[in-house]
Amino acid sequence: MGNKRLYLVDATAFCYRAFYALGNLGTSFGQPTNAIYGFVNMLNKILREKQPDFLAVCFDVSRDTFRQKQFAEYKIHRPPMPDSLVSQMPFIKQIISAYGITIVEKEGFEADDIIATLAKNTKGKGISTTIVSSDKDTLQLVADDIAVFSPYKDEGVLYDHKKVFERFGVKPQRIVDILTLMGDDVDNIPGVPGIGEKTAVELIKRFGSVEKLINNTGKIKQEKIKKAIKDNLKRIQLNQELIALKDDVDIDFSLEKFKIDKPNYKELARLFKYLEFRTLFNGLPLEEDEPKEIKVAGLKEEDLKEMLHLKDELVLCGQDLENIVFYTKNKFFRLNKFGAIAKEILSNPDIRKIGHDLKKIKVNLAKNGINLEGLFFDTMIATYLLNPSQPASNLTDVAWDYLSKTVGIKSLDNQRAIDLVLELRPRLEKDLYNKSLFGLFTDLEMPLVEVLAEMELAGIKLDLEVLGELSLDLEKRLIKLIEDIYAISGCQFNINSPKQLRDILFEKLKLPVVKKSKTGPSTDEEVLRNLSNKHKLPALLLEYRQLAKLKSTYVDALPELIDPATERIHTSFNQTATETGRLSSSNPNLQNIPIKTEIGKNVRRAIIAFSKDSFLLSCDYSQIELRILAHICKDKNLVAAFKNNKDIHKTTASLIYGIDEKDVRGQMREVAKRVNFGIIYGLSAYGLSKDLGLSLEEAQGFIDAYFVRYPKVKEYIQEQIAKAKKDGFVTTILGRRRYIPEINNKNQGIRQFAERQAINTPIQGSASDLIKLAMIEIHNQIKSKRLKGQMILQIHDELVFDVSTQEISEFINLIKDRMENVLKLDVPIRVDIKKGKNWLEMEPVLAAGREVK
Repeated sequence: MGNKRLYLVDATAFCYRAFYALGNLGTSFGQPTNAIYGFVNMLNKILREKQPDFLAVCFDVSRDTFRQKQFAEYKIHRPPMPDSLVSQMPFIKQIISAYGITIVEKEGFEADDIIATLAKNTKGKGISTTIVSSDKDTLQLVADDIAVFSPYKDEGVLYDHKKVFERFGVKPQRIVDILTLMGDDVDNIPGVPGIGEKTAVELIKRFGSVEKLINNTGKIKQEKIKKAIKDNLKRIQLNQELIALKDDVDIDFSLEKFKIDKPNYKELARLFKYLEFRTLFNGLPLEEDEPKEIKVAGLKEEDLKEMLHLKDELVLCGQDLENIVFYTKNKFFRLNKFGAIAKEILSNPDIRKIGHDLKKIKVNLAKNGINLEGLFFDTMIATYLLNPSQPASNLTDVAWDYLSKTVGIKSLDNQRAIDLVLELRPRLEKDLYNKSLFGLFTDLEMPLVEVLAEMELAGIKLDLEVLGELSLDLEKRLIKLIEDIYAISGCQFNINSPKQLRDILFEKLKLPVVKKSKTGPSTDEEVLRNLSNKHKLPALLLEYRQLAKLKSTYVDALPELIDPATERIHTSFNQTATETGRLSSSNPNLQNIPIKTEIGKNVRRAIIAFSKDSFLLSCDYSQIELRILAHICKDKNLVAAFKNNKDIHKTTASLIYGIDEKDVRGQMREVAKRVNFGIIYGLSAYGLSKDLGLSLEEAQGFIDAYFVRYPKVKEYIQEQIAKAKKDGFVTTILGRRRYIPEINNKNQGIRQFAERQAINTPIQGSASDLIKLAMIEIHNQIKSKRLKGQMILQIHDELVFDVSTQEISEFINLIKDRMENVLKLDVPIRVDIKKGKNWLEMEPVLAAGREVK
């Protein structure tokens, strides 16, 4: 083997494999990226681990090759390259070129033939050649200085002479003979009838080659095999021609041409940024832009006093008290430089504060007794509004997206961060104006930052005794469940091991395989539910999983999150995490507590009022998404039902069943309820039939009847889908945008999912905007009236407050007024209010906006 190493990559095959292996990866604007991402990772692995001296990446140009002319059926069963893969090929080639790697392709020939030709040209030149391919055809090329590397199994398999013989029992040059007899399903080359791999190997080992086999058919003992070979001589000859790779393709071979150049990292960065490959982008060794020169003046106390007098703007950065840095009028200074005046500046609402993730800064300062007021422009919130499909961005990501600046986390000191915020602000402001989002930014999202920060600081009080008892109870129930699972299985095994569970369910108990994953038969929740009517074990496993998850996620985890200083837990409210504008929470996620299960309810029991003299108030919008639907679509029947304060589900049932409301039975109302809420989420007849156990025809009948009675709802659905297809986005009542790039996808399943998003987002997003407005208004009134009660939780359409006994009446009136009137709709908005010492055991105070007697 030579010292210099040439690697030849069968790129087309790898692109196909990555395309089907990685599922529906894509950018926020709809460009598929699964093949690109898979191929680039494979290429990086070769460059990193093999460190080749020379590298050529070989592609098929088209399906029209010399083999099709010889055999029309060649590869005919393969469908044309999918459009979503076609769209990725130019990017793959651009990335290869940016890596400084040569692409080789030639009309009329496959990548394998190009590889064979290039490999042949290296013989005798002191070069060791490695072909990167998983195609058995390429094994015929293995020689003293040529190996084939198949990268898929664990660390991959390197086929040299020895490995080929170990796998097939013949030398590499006889691989063509074996494939000639057995055929190649991948390329639609039929073999000799009755001859599979085992028989083909035996025949070639015995006779030495196909030619010798044909010349000695009389020596074949099995009559069927003998006859099959005699009857298929033309087929055998054609197969040999199709399977033998051409090694004389007219290609200009110059080894130096395949030397890997220095990568063009800026071009790779451009491509990875466009394709939203954050991990690949962050892995590039890019030279960082130099910080802009900013004059830093000598600092005096008078500078701060002047600023306080002028009520100027202030850019700030830093996440802890010692590191907070201000910037104003080309001057930087630290918070602790002039303590009292600096604190006064921070707490002055007339001095407008600008930064990135101001909520985090406000919370951290508050823990040190400093109240940050006047939150004015947050670059993180602005970028979220402009592109809500992107995950919450750190400042370095935003700098690249909007300024094309490459900034490493390590070099992002406070001065540099402030410099970036200063550059970003005018660009983001311009985009917000151009997309009619500036009002939403200034009137809703920025005021909400302060509200959420104060909710996080207020925290939530837990009853540790309730959680302790619940944990012990769950422990006992889990032990009993494990005993029952072992008893019904007939053996002990690791219940949390998917592999051992597969063995029990599908090998030992012989239950049917419902669906498969990459590692074997799936044992997910859907599968276990499906199998529950066939055996008792799946139902026990589901119960075990549910109890174990609730115990670990909430019952045991919540006490560990208590802050010793406040004796409360402090969840983080995430303002930039969802595409619809809804808030989420984390550490802990209180929005996922299952309220319909017994354990979930008991977790709510453990969330209690702050003191003996206070209560929790739970304030929940009544059917808000249906009311918003009525407002948006303006269907007269839907609007009338809400205006007349009717039971909307009973009304819908009377309409779709064609009966009086007084004759509607419980099951009818339940069907109508599912249809009412399902329509908002783009419900299909299949989904409704599965949900309610109806026939497909019955389900479709209910949906059709719904649209006959509420025709404007159907018009709304059609209009939203059409708008998304035309504009690429949909909007809420207040103008919040959600981009839906997959709305024109040719894949029906992906397109239908996008259509459901187009239908639901204006409704769910408007409900989110509404409750945010209410939160801001209530927060402002609490401050202006100097009330002691606090808003502590927001869960979808529900707000939770801790309120003293003395303030309850005032709070109920305040909350009712603001939640019901902060945004005027064509239908009345109603709120249900309950009070209690814990979040579970509560009594109604207001039901659908009316006082409970």
